[in-house]
Amino acid sequence: MALCQPVSDPLPRTAALFVNAKSRKGHHLFKDACQLLKEAGIELTIAKAIRKPSTMPDCVKHAVAAGAPMVIVGGGDGSISCSVDHVVGSDTIFAILPLGTANSFARTLGIPLDLPGAVDVIANGRPKRIDLGMIDDDYFANCATLGIAPQIAQTVPHGLKAWLGRPGYLLWAARQLWKFKAFRLTVDTGSKTETMDAVEVRIANGPYHGGVELVDEAAVDSGRIVVQVVTGETRGHLIWSWLLSVLRHRERKKTTIEFEGRAIRLSTETPMPISIDGEVLAETPVTARVARRAIRVAAPGPSRAG
Repeated sequence: MALCQPVSDPLPRTAALFVNAKSRKGHHLFKDACQLLKEAGIELTIAKAIRKPSTMPDCVKHAVAAGAPMVIVGGGDGSISCSVDHVVGSDTIFAILPLGTANSFARTLGIPLDLPGAVDVIANGRPKRIDLGMIDDDYFANCATLGIAPQIAQTVPHGLKAWLGRPGYLLWAARQLWKFKAFRLTVDTGSKTETMDAVEVRIANGPYHGGVELVDEAAVDSGRIVVQVVTGETRGHLIWSWLLSVLRHRERKKTTIEFEGRAIRLSTETPMPISIDGEVLAETPVTARVARRAIRVAAPGPSRAG
């Protein structure tokens, strides 16, 4: 997925590092990350392994307020999503170390999922300005979801992803799927309103969800939000759509309806939870928006980003 053209400015050589020690790999790789960044010529004014993830936003907020040229967040998509709000409107570069389970935002930016590769981007990449998504007034990096994903996020045992990674998460998802039911969804784009039966809704700023490329039309430099609705009345429709999407089969597009725009209103017959980059933080009705060119990120140079 192509990003906006790189600018000539290099990335800062000074940064604040915050790693979610509760993320999939954060606890084990914090010291390695510090060492690799130092060897790559990045001076860390702050280097903190955060054992209480709820404090991550405040740590990032204080670093940005103190004038950090770059903030590096190590963790999964949830750690990234709760941090980006505090970089909006600043000159601080936002950089990531993908240490989570799905790492969808890193995949969207073309950042390698191994630690040395991600550090190389921070040391030798280029700043690029990208869009963020919004659910009402809450910024998010990659994807928000209605349907089975919030149900999984609300019920998954705390240590399951840390112990088993994506296989464990998928096993729990399969268990929750049997309890799941379709719902009635109304989508208002401002120019038209449609109501339909749905089994999943993806509100996408980037193409990846759960580490799988699902929303081809979404991009972090498009200036629009994409709402992809998996239509149907049974969980079988969702399973079929997932399977076709994983296989990248051309028939996958027949299982979804997509809406695009700067702002799209979503409502359901009864309030439903919404997971934002893996964390349940909202419920319907909501307005999904795009925040155009909201932040600058550390991204691969032209040879790697395309």
